[in-house]
Amino acid sequence: MSYKELYQPVHLIIGEGCIREIPRHIDTFGGKKALIVTDRGLLKIGTVKMITDVLDGVGKPYAIFADVLPNPTVSICNDAKALYDREGCDYVIGIGGGSPIDVAKAVGILATNGGTVEDYNGLELSTYKSAPLIAVNTTAGTGSEVTRAFVVTDEKRKSKMLCVDSNSLAYLAINDPSMMVGMPPALTASTGMDALTHAIEAYVANSRCPFTDGIALEAIRLIGQNLEKVVENGSDMEARTNMCWAQYMGGLAFSNAGLGMVHAMAHQMGGFYGTPHGVANAILLPYVMRFNMSACPDRYRDVAQAFGFNTGDMTPEQGALAAIRFIEELKKNIGIPMLSDTEFDPKDAVILAENAMEDTGMPENPRQPTIPEVVQVFMEAYLDKR
Repeated sequence: MSYKELYQPVHLIIGEGCIREIPRHIDTFGGKKALIVTDRGLLKIGTVKMITDVLDGVGKPYAIFADVLPNPTVSICNDAKALYDREGCDYVIGIGGGSPIDVAKAVGILATNGGTVEDYNGLELSTYKSAPLIAVNTTAGTGSEVTRAFVVTDEKRKSKMLCVDSNSLAYLAINDPSMMVGMPPALTASTGMDALTHAIEAYVANSRCPFTDGIALEAIRLIGQNLEKVVENGSDMEARTNMCWAQYMGGLAFSNAGLGMVHAMAHQMGGFYGTPHGVANAILLPYVMRFNMSACPDRYRDVAQAFGFNTGDMTPEQGALAAIRFIEELKKNIGIPMLSDTEFDPKDAVILAENAMEDTGMPENPRQPTIPEVVQVFMEAYLDKR
């Protein structure tokens, strides 16, 4: 008999002010000292202080590692783990978007399993549960706080490693919209498109199931209704909260159904050029959808319906095209660049495509491409000047 195993954090809290609940959960698992993993920007603008004020208020000690960069590398993970050891920490608090939380996951896995980050490149390669992880999300997009995946750049190979491991799941995931109010519009836009990509890829993934279908479609609906609003007005707390729910559901959907060709290609852009992950996903999403359309037009029509189209009189192909055009218009309205505006170089397309074919997300794609077809999608995006 076939069966489906589902993965999610032990605890999740969503809502304004919910960071105040963190100490109660630390007491539950008996944490003595935290390593806070974050970046300099969040430290500078006071986002990290919102958490340390909560910890200071109840006398919880911590050390801070704030050297995470976008597309974090193996060496960054190693530096964070070294500080964890020197400070005698026994749990991790990741504060940020995907990059800090991914580093926090890597530290937690290394703390209990040993070895190197490269040892966990692949599917379920650790033996022991991570050190307790509290993942505090500051963007409404990456879904990293709820997933069993962490992405680390191998700087030697200029390639991203996708480590998918249920032992890396957070003990506590926090989505407090009050921590997202100060996000720049461009970051709000790219992370929101990242969440949309998660939901759409999960909805068409080969390992999808009724559970992931339901939450993916609701995530798509919420993003379609709220992303443009929150880019225009970052203080719109209703839209911020709706985006928290959407990115959580999108993250949970892809953690259990898988991703696809968009992420497989976007990971290579991050590894080669340092392209922000959400930007890469947003750029590539409609082009990959066009490539996949022959394999799942009915599913993409469902996406159009979630966006609010009346698809009753549409063929699957017409519905799919409506969804793609909606995404193209949304990208334009929120300021997502074209591929030709990035550092992408056509001469790299073949090696990028070859690496994408090895990405753990590619097998879940509904239409399996060849290397020349991946190159073609890159080039279609690059040559499109709309």
